[in-house]
Amino acid sequence: MAHWLYKSEPAAWSWEQQKAAGEKGTEWTGVRNYLARNNMRAMQIGDKGFFYHSNDGLEIVGIVEVCALSHPDSTAKDDARWDCVDIRAVRDMPKPVTLKDVKASEALSKMALVTSMRLSVQPVTDEEWLEVCRMGGLDNPPR
Repeated sequence: MAHWLYKSEPAAWSWEQQKAAGEKGTEWTGVRNYLARNNMRAMQIGDKGFFYHSNDGLEIVGIVEVCALSHPDSTAKDDARWDCVDIRAVRDMPKPVTLKDVKASEALSKMALVTSMRLSVQPVTDEEWLEVCRMGGLDNPPR
């Protein structure tokens, strides 16, 4: 299983809205960056990810999982270049992990959230996954 981080501005799509989408989940649409798109194309059913509130909040607030493989993004109209996956909420992060906390952690100094801040869909290493989960109060994180 791979791990990921999905960025969303809470005014556009919040963690509460993601949770309200239920078991069916929702398409992760609107990504118009080739590297982020390629990250989604690499995802597998069951891959877990962090849900990150960007711009307003700047914190990891929940955990999601991929529930549908990469497919054409329904918001891309007739532009076949853009794909998306479907994700569903798994659980709240007991203690949101702020960007400030991530940047202060030596163990997370190479995390894409620190080094590639503008990338909207990012890979997360197993070590980073466990460290962020620990920081967020998850002793037995979903894998």
